[in-house]
Amino acid sequence: MTVVNVTDPAGNEVGEGTALAKAATLIEALPWLERFHGQTVVIKFGGHAMTDEALCFAFAQDVVFLRYAGLRPVVVHGGGPQISEHLDRLGIPSTFAAGLRVTTPETMDVVRMVLTGQVNRDVVGQINRHGPFAVGMSGEDANLLTATRALATVDGAPVDLGQVGDIAAVDPGAVRTLLADGRIPVISSVARGADGEVFNVNADTAAAAIAVALGAAKLVLLTDVAGLYADWPGPGQDDPPAGRPREVISQLDAAELATMLPGLSEGMIPKMQACLTAVRGGVPRAHVLDGRLPHAILLEIFTDSGIGTMVVPAGTGQ
Repeated sequence: MTVVNVTDPAGNEVGEGTALAKAATLIEALPWLERFHGQTVVIKFGGHAMTDEALCFAFAQDVVFLRYAGLRPVVVHGGGPQISEHLDRLGIPSTFAAGLRVTTPETMDVVRMVLTGQVNRDVVGQINRHGPFAVGMSGEDANLLTATRALATVDGAPVDLGQVGDIAAVDPGAVRTLLADGRIPVISSVARGADGEVFNVNADTAAAAIAVALGAAKLVLLTDVAGLYADWPGPGQDDPPAGRPREVISQLDAAELATMLPGLSEGMIPKMQACLTAVRGGVPRAHVLDGRLPHAILLEIFTDSGIGTMVVPAGTGQ
């Protein structure tokens, strides 16, 4: 009798039960692999996952897995913690209004340097440890993102946010070329104005606009919560109501989200607004996932149960 030992890619022996469980996981992924093969998925990388080495490594593995599985991932990133850290080192104060960083010309120089020169290179390097696919670019490159100066109000009064931009146009030609060449575009959320001024753009907003322009099958936003909570956090709440668990909404449509949006916490509004923009712009599904969970992207895309909160177009039961 011949005995065949089953080993994993690391050379460790795998028991029969473990091997069967792995096979079942692969079979569960089969219909999703078929469904999304050749489709574009835009992923906003941010939150705690960007500053935790193990989570960053797992994120890079997920993105390369998508590429090898026949999907076309596009990564859009911010870098708020890294920007704040660098500003602190330079003695430049960080000021926020309406949930956005007030960006003076001096601050914009740091934002541009950190996002495009540091964070972008770090993300590209992480992905390319698993395969030579990632190519870094800024929203300025090839006029990918064109922005106008953002307007904001706080307590009914207008607030000058400085060089903070609202996206006015997206030219995805360069991104399409990279995707056609089998590359993984990694995009920092900096945009250029029509007159050459440079703008700091919210990465969730940038990811949604790029997803719409590319006709993506999915928009995935990684954040530091499990999804959109049914009744928490609400205005003025820092903790869930006493004695009640946090209930995550697994799915809602655009009309339901539009009704809820004004009452959401300041931190969730840009993320859920990005989801709303995406599905109203033709993206079939937008997701908010907990980036603190290793391999969250694979769990959402390739399992039957999925995780986080999914937003679909109004009137759909998908």
